[in-house]
Amino acid sequence: MNQNVFDDPRITAVGLLVEAHTGLSTRFAAQLDEHGLSPVEFEVLTRLARSPGNQLRMTDLAAQTSLSTSGVTRAVDRMERDGLVTRRACPADRRSSYAVVTAAGLQRLDEVLPGHLRIIEEWFTGQLEPEALRALLDGLRRVRDAVNPGATAGSAGPLPIEDASPARRS
Repeated sequence: MNQNVFDDPRITAVGLLVEAHTGLSTRFAAQLDEHGLSPVEFEVLTRLARSPGNQLRMTDLAAQTSLSTSGVTRAVDRMERDGLVTRRACPADRRSSYAVVTAAGLQRLDEVLPGHLRIIEEWFTGQLEPEALRALLDGLRRVRDAVNPGATAGSAGPLPIEDASPARRS
């Protein structure tokens, strides 16, 4: 095998992305553990809180997260037992249901976010000049949209009639 193939910038780019992700994930997991949340629970709460009406259809939540449909069901089951989310029937489709973040879930996010944002600033965004950060965000969105076209499923559109409360964005 040609040794120069390992110097390919494509391999370097993916390697750096994986190394950065691993380092950040380790720091995030430790901080989330201090608040009694797993990374999956934090991801679910954040996705719901950033969605219209603080809710997503379960299938859209699966598309937006790193979880399978059955994985989302198990996570929501646990989080519902802990009072962080609740399920609500979808009025337009009886086969579907929404996962909705509760007041307790939003409170938990309020407790976690200051430390989470400090980690992001110190170890990620603070490492980049504003123009470099804009370019990185643009590039990451392009890659995300190519490899996961459903990543924003259910995050836009009108709110259901019975819950027209403003969406909480964090």
